[in-house]
Amino acid sequence: MKDFLNTPGGRIFGIVWIGQLVSNLGSAMTSFGLGIWVYQETGSATRLALIVLSARLPMLLVSPFAGALIDRWDRRWAMILADTGAAVGTLAIVLLLATGNLETWHLYLALAFSGTFAAFQFPAYGAATTLLVGKEHYARASGLLQLAGSIGRVAAPTVAAGVVVWVGLTPLFIFDFVSFLIAVGTLLLVRFPAAEPSERKGRGVRGLLLEAKEGLDFVLERRALFILMMSFVVVNFAFAFQGVLLIPLLLNLTTEQGAGFIVSIASAGIVVGSLGVSVWGGPKDRIAGVYLPILAMGIGLILIGLRPGVGLVIAGILLINFTHPVAGASSQSIWQSKVPPNLQGRVFAIRQVSAISAAPIAFLLAGTLADNVFEPAMAEAGGMASTIFGSGPGRGIGVLFVLAGILVLLTVFVSWKNRRIRDIEVEVPDLDLVGV
Repeated sequence: MKDFLNTPGGRIFGIVWIGQLVSNLGSAMTSFGLGIWVYQETGSATRLALIVLSARLPMLLVSPFAGALIDRWDRRWAMILADTGAAVGTLAIVLLLATGNLETWHLYLALAFSGTFAAFQFPAYGAATTLLVGKEHYARASGLLQLAGSIGRVAAPTVAAGVVVWVGLTPLFIFDFVSFLIAVGTLLLVRFPAAEPSERKGRGVRGLLLEAKEGLDFVLERRALFILMMSFVVVNFAFAFQGVLLIPLLLNLTTEQGAGFIVSIASAGIVVGSLGVSVWGGPKDRIAGVYLPILAMGIGLILIGLRPGVGLVIAGILLINFTHPVAGASSQSIWQSKVPPNLQGRVFAIRQVSAISAAPIAFLLAGTLADNVFEPAMAEAGGMASTIFGSGPGRGIGVLFVLAGILVLLTVFVSWKNRRIRDIEVEVPDLDLVGV
């Protein structure tokens, strides 16, 4: 770790990382607090799903164009654009809250605006990291990126739940806005190495689409990478249910503060996992480092929904959060070492599209199935399902967690049986990439 941070690229990475850490903390607090507020105001998992969807759908639509632009631009300015756009969306919500005019539909518009700019964040940050660090540090850098997000997940739920109950949403959004300004400030302090510029295919939308297609073609021509990407589509679909249903599940087991405390405690697992990967550097067998942790994450989903008990929920979240950083770091290391730097903006944007493409469907399905099918079916005792999983409020949501976990386990089994996945290091050799 010390050798990594002592390199010129490592020092730049560290400065940017601090700004993104603060920004992630602000966003995590706002996200959790907003989830509680919406569910309290509406009592509807579907409404909560629409809030999440309003931020994700613009990312899905904008990402192909964002990837092409990132490969044209300085990665640093792409990240500045992403943070600035998110800050403007947050400021709009702050003003509406301050004037007492905030309504649910305002959140849809503001989060959609912020989500449009968020489309630039992951591809630009990932491509910039490749320029800054050597490939022997890719997994370590990815672990640090996940650590920045995980620290926010530990601190945010308890703080956000208390703030919402006692004060309201306004302080959360003010802090979120300030955190974006801090992130922009750290980016203004540094300079990134320049990547070899990508060849422009034309002007306007048509040119951007042709350039975006080059990123897609790169993945399609390398079947092992395509299969790896598609397996994550299914896994992300399953885990999207957690994003919508975890708060309603917890609120049927405990209070708002209790829900925040549980998520905070369980989220310590992702801090430990991320810190471990950052120090360790990740497994040498990177493909096993992807799928074995995902297997454990599927088991964690099943534990969350298996029975109505706070202990099982905490155990499930801990298992998911502890193993997720290993899977993420291993996957990111594979992609960074096999994609040319001048294509990474577009390829990472394609990955982003694939990762979130199934999420809107999952969000809508999660809320609809919970409210209209599984919760009513599990409301009263009787039948095999209620005998196994229990009955009453929240038990239908629990069944959905179990089904999502089973889907993850099946995905790991099918992917691991594929020869191209097992031989990915031979099928798609690493490039000779060196950071500054």
